[in-house]
Amino acid sequence: MAEVRAEMVANVWKVVAAEGDHVDDGDTLVILESMKMEIPVVAEGPGVVTTMHVAEGDVVQEGDLIATIS
Repeated sequence: MAEVRAEMVANVWKVVAAEGDHVDDGDTLVILESMKMEIPVVAEGPGVVTTMHVAEGDVVQEGDLIATIS
């Protein structure tokens, strides 16, 4: 099981993947917005999104859990 975590403080601008979606390495899970820049958060390997821990409009801190992939 892989955990995808935020690398910076940012707003969750868009959630691209949903629970149950199959993702491949490099697929975008969410898009974060920080200082007017859009930062894609990508899967680091193939699997199924088991839990999405954020929603659009949420604010994440560095290290916060974004998604769990198994």
